[in-house]
This record gives sequence, structure tokens and C-alpha cells, in this order.
Amino acid sequence: MKHFDVKLERRPLGSILLDYLFCTVGTFLYALGVVYFINPSKFVPGGVTTLGILVNYLLPFVPIGVFVFLVNVPLFIASWRVFGSNFIIKTVISTAMLSGFIDLLTALSAKKGWVYTGDEKLVAAIFGGLCLGVGVGLVFSRGGTTGGMDIVVRLLRLRFAHISIGRLVLLCDFVVVVLAGILYKSVNSMLYSGIVILISGLAVDFVVSGRSNSKMLMIMTDHAEEITKAITTTAGRGVSVINATGGFTGREHKMLLCVVRAHEVAEIRRLVQQYDENPFIIITDSGEVLGEGFKSTKDTL
Repeated sequence: MKHFDVKLERRPLGSILLDYLFCTVGTFLYALGVVYFINPSKFVPGGVTTLGILVNYLLPFVPIGVFVFLVNVPLFIASWRVFGSNFIIKTVISTAMLSGFIDLLTALSAKKGWVYTGDEKLVAAIFGGLCLGVGVGLVFSRGGTTGGMDIVVRLLRLRFAHISIGRLVLLCDFVVVVLAGILYKSVNSMLYSGIVILISGLAVDFVVSGRSNSKMLMIMTDHAEEITKAITTTAGRGVSVINATGGFTGREHKMLLCVVRAHEVAEIRRLVQQYDENPFIIITDSGEVLGEGFKSTKDTL
């Protein structure tokens, strides 16, 4: 476990402002989904916000936003020790904005009636889930969280890095959905809440990782040297050369491993075919690629 980190990361002002712009828009969308779609329909969004909604349902004088922020305080302390001051400051601000937006929109909706009043529960579940997922995804994409279960998920990712953020959120939210169903005494509420959480989880993955915008190519060829040079010089992409042996023929040859953007695949194939008329190429989706030429590792775990 890391020691306390008291040094703030030095970054360009524009990048910092962009972080907080994303956090502001993301927390507003999340709060909008909760206040306009989720709470009036007696659904729950999962995580600590669900606890806030349920407490407010039992004790209406307790504001949802205030409860959410207070419950997050112990999590702030725990995440500080692991992720450092830069992460926790961003998270505290995001959580404070989320709590403020929830209570502000709740007050406005009480006066203006700005809530979804349609009979189509599925519409509320879909659009509520999209607001939540896109909002959280925007905050995650800039290295922050909205607190609560988001912090728990990031801690879990240190141990289970192969599991996507969205799936971890789904696993962590299962218990609170069951709890909400018991409190509301409604199986339909529990089922619709499951739809909300499923859609929000998919939206988080889409915003954070994109829609398989990166492709991994595994190229088996006898012209590895020429193709490697062509890809690195013409396409400007790195190539890893791996020794491989054919299981059927027993022949030793080279396998080239290359990760590119989806729109670059056609160019790579043309370059390969210039030197090898009969290559064996495997092309797969890469959900997330970190490193030079792709997403920076500074804003990810």
C-alpha cells in the first residue's frame, strides 16, 4: 500500500480545467438521472446513492445529497492512502458537486414539478440508466470518481484488473437492488432497477473504453523484417516480434503483434500484402489500450 502522497501532480492548466469540466457535466447528468427519472419511479441507481434514496424514503427530512456526501467521508480517507492526494481532491470535489446537484435539482423539481411522470416505466429506466452511465463515465475518463461505490470499484480493480469497471459496478450493486426491492415491497421496482444498473454499466464501459476503437493484429509471416519496417515507418505504429512455431508443420517463423486504431487496419493489411501475398492475420478488438499513441496511463489505474 502506498504512503500518503502530499505532492500534487503538476499538469497543464488546460488539462486540469478539462478534468473539472468533465466532472461537472458528468455529476450533473448523474444527478439529473436520479432526480428526474430514478427517484420518482421508485428505482435505485446502485451504490451509496441508493442508500441515500432509501434513507430519504424512510426519513424525508434527510436530503439525499447530504447523506451521500457524509457516507463518503470514510471512503475518502481510505482512498487517500491508496491513490494519493491528486485523486482524492478530484473525488471530493466531484462528490460534493454530485451531492449539491442532487439536492438542488430535488428542490427545483419540488417547486416546478420537473420530474418524469409518464406511465412507461421502461422509458424511465432506460434514460435514467443512460444519464447515470454517461455521467459516471465522463468522470471516470478523467481519472476521478463520483465517490461511494466508484471508490470501492477502483480499489477492487487493483486486485481484479481483468474485470471491466462496468461489470464490477454490477457485482457491487446487486445487494442494494435486493435491499431496495424489499423496502419498496415491489419486485417490479427491483427488476427495473436492475435494468437501470445494467444500462448504466454498459454506458460507463462505452464512455471509458469506447466501442472497440482499437484493434490488435497478430501477423504470421516469413517476411517479418520487411513488414515490421514498413509498419513502423509508414504507419507509424510499433510492432512486437515474437518467435513462433507452427503446430502442424513444425516450422519456425515470426509473429508480429501490432495494435492500431480501427481505421488503420486496412492500411496495415495493404502493407503486409506488399511483402507477403499469403499471410495469416488474426484481427481482434482491444477494449482498452494504454500507452504511447493511445490513452495516457496517467489518468487510469
